[in-house]
Order: sequence, then structure tokens, then C-alpha cells
Amino acid sequence: MVLERLQKVIAEAGIASRRKAEKMISEGRVTVDGNVVTKLGTKVDTFSNITVDGEPIERESLHTYLFYKPRGVVSTANDDKGRKTVVDYFKDLPYRLYPIGRLDYDTSGLLLMTNDGELANLLMHPRNNVAKVYVAKISGILTPDEISQLKHGVKIDRHRCAPARVKVIRTDRKKNNQIVQLTIHEGQYHQVKRMFKAVHHQVEKLAREKYAFLTLDSLISGTYRELSHEEVDRLKNVD
Repeated sequence: MVLERLQKVIAEAGIASRRKAEKMISEGRVTVDGNVVTKLGTKVDTFSNITVDGEPIERESLHTYLFYKPRGVVSTANDDKGRKTVVDYFKDLPYRLYPIGRLDYDTSGLLLMTNDGELANLLMHPRNNVAKVYVAKISGILTPDEISQLKHGVKIDRHRCAPARVKVIRTDRKKNNQIVQLTIHEGQYHQVKRMFKAVHHQVEKLAREKYAFLTLDSLISGTYRELSHEEVDRLKNVD
């Protein structure tokens, strides 16, 4: 769940500076979902109903974008190492967007960017099992037994992954590598890389090509398009 400090939300709505917003909160002039809030640092989400002096504040209109993330870009709003972030590609838009989930620094492909907290929380919740399709270039050649292990769910640390769909796209025996499509429904840290590592193969290159029903279409690396209302509605009902 994406949460922000109440005073920040008030300030970004143009009601007052952050310092004045803190004073308003301390004076009991702010409500969240009908309850007076006086504690500074209280965090709210996108769907909290907030009033100041009885008047509801205007929140940003909701927008979701399909982004073709390049390799060498961090899936965060800020990076303490000074690396380029996904947010840098959306600086010209008047919305505060954040990624739904993450792609590794060296992984390219489909990433959703949004300011819709409900959608983000829905898609990132483990129970929703959104299908994600990756294409990996791996070292070595998968054996039938290793493919079977991936299909039935390999064990990572103490957790057994859910069964995955596996499709070998290309095998280069001369260079001793393979291109493999892997479809998973979870979102563990470095999951695809760790799944291949569990069957003794190193991922040399990785891209996410599909998320639920969405694909990269004709996008090129570093570009994006906004999702239609129909696409957002489909995402909210995906299973």
C-alpha cells in the first residue's frame, strides 16, 4: 500500500504550505474518513477522504501508464546512488506517478506507472496472482527434469514457488545458452533469476513482455502510453 504523510497531501493539494498544514492538523481542523486527526505524521492513502475546515480537498485525477522500462534504470522515485529512475521519464507530466511493483535495475520491459493507489494495492496483493510473462536468456541448456521442476514450482530458500509455465523459444548449443519464456503469478524479490538459479542456470538477460493482458505493443524502450479507462477496468477485475 502506498501511503503519504497527511501534511504532504494537504500541501500538494495547494491548501497551505506543509508547515501550515501541520498547524491545521494540530488545531483539529483536518478530518480523514470522517475522523478528526491531530497527530502529525499520520499517513493516508489515495482513497482517504480528507477535509480541511469541513471542505474536501481535491486530489489528483487518476492516471496509469504502460512504460517500456530500459535496462540500467531503477524502479523507484529516488536513488541514493544517483542512478536514473523510472520517475525521470515522467517529469513533464503534472502527476506524481510511482511504479506498480518493480523490475530489477538490469531488467527491461513492461512496468505500470500510476497515481491510483487502489489499483496499485489491488495488483500487488499476493491473492490476485497477476500473470507476468518474462523472456530470459540463460546460460546452459535446460534438461527435461529442470523444466519439470520449474513447471511444478521450485524451492527458493524455504519458500516453494507456485507452478510456472515454461516455453523454450530458442536453443543455441554452440554457444551453450537458451532463450526461455517463463510465466509466473508471484512477485518475489529477484524471483525469475532465483528460479533459474535453483535449477543451476544463470540469467544473462531478462525482460518482462506481458503483465496480465497487457503487452508492450509497438512501444520502444523508454517510451510509454496511457491506459484507457477500459484497460484500467479490466485490470481491476483481472484474475
